[in-house]
Amino acid sequence: MNGTHQFKTSLFVIAATTVLTLSMPVIARVPGTSAPSSFAIAQSQQTAESVNLTMEQRHVIKELIVKDMKIAPPAEQAAKVPTNVGDVVPAGIPLQPMPVEVAAKVPQLKAHSFIVRDGKVVIVDPKDNRVAALVE
Repeated sequence: MNGTHQFKTSLFVIAATTVLTLSMPVIARVPGTSAPSSFAIAQSQQTAESVNLTMEQRHVIKELIVKDMKIAPPAEQAAKVPTNVGDVVPAGIPLQPMPVEVAAKVPQLKAHSFIVRDGKVVIVDPKDNRVAALVE
């Protein structure tokens, strides 16, 4: 009877160890590389577009703003306009309000502003004056 109790205890310990070992999270790494730092993870999340646009919506934006409305960038300040998502647009750069036609077809951009640079539409979030999306 004592041997049976010891066997059951050993079996329980092995089973518990197996379950705990298999339930722990695993971080996969390529040999020779280090794990991503929390700064790198935060930076990659920061540069993600804050506005989700479909390919069709991007096409509509480009057609309406660049081709139909023929909005040209301000020549004297074109070099100062950032084109990376997450960058802050300097205060002196004049931003255009989102056209009614675009806001009707892409409602999530209704409150946003934009500026054109090199044929690209730079969409700016008015809350923090950061580039929210880039439509090329």
